[in-house]
Amino acid sequence: MTEKAIHIVRVPGSFEIPSAARTLAETKKYDAIICLGCLLRGDTAHYDVIVNEVTRGIGQSTQETGVPHAFGVLTCDTLEQAIDRAGLKMGNKGFEAALAAVEMASLRAAIGLQASGVSKALSTRHAAFSKKQIPPSGRNDKSIGRNRADYGNGTNRVTKPAKASRAKRHK
Repeated sequence: MTEKAIHIVRVPGSFEIPSAARTLAETKKYDAIICLGCLLRGDTAHYDVIVNEVTRGIGQSTQETGVPHAFGVLTCDTLEQAIDRAGLKMGNKGFEAALAAVEMASLRAAIGLQASGVSKALSTRHAAFSKKQIPPSGRNDKSIGRNRADYGNGTNRVTKPAKASRAKRHK
């Protein structure tokens, strides 16, 4: 993949990520959307509201457009935590989101749901990726105890068992 195949769109804040992602996905020009951002907890409940809306909006856009969206929005308590998760002590969450996007685009191509307008060369490359998935050891994930099911669920690291069990009861 060349740099010409990557289109970067900047938004004023994390709250605007879902809207921009959906607008891009609706064009059907992209195999996947990588949503990157950072939210730092403050002294008010504003953080929780924004985190929930960004997570919901990205997930909703994914489901309604059919275009994979990789969730790379950091939710941190401190700036130091954010820096560590963006490439220092705790792996590179943006890199992990990019890998997840490639994997999902490859999966989508493998089952024949590729976006219209995708070149044959790109389709061939995605098919090659889908035959040989990127193993967890190649993901640059240095977090201990993190499993693949945690990717893209909006929690970015911690899944609270109480919420997970409540969700199962309501299904």
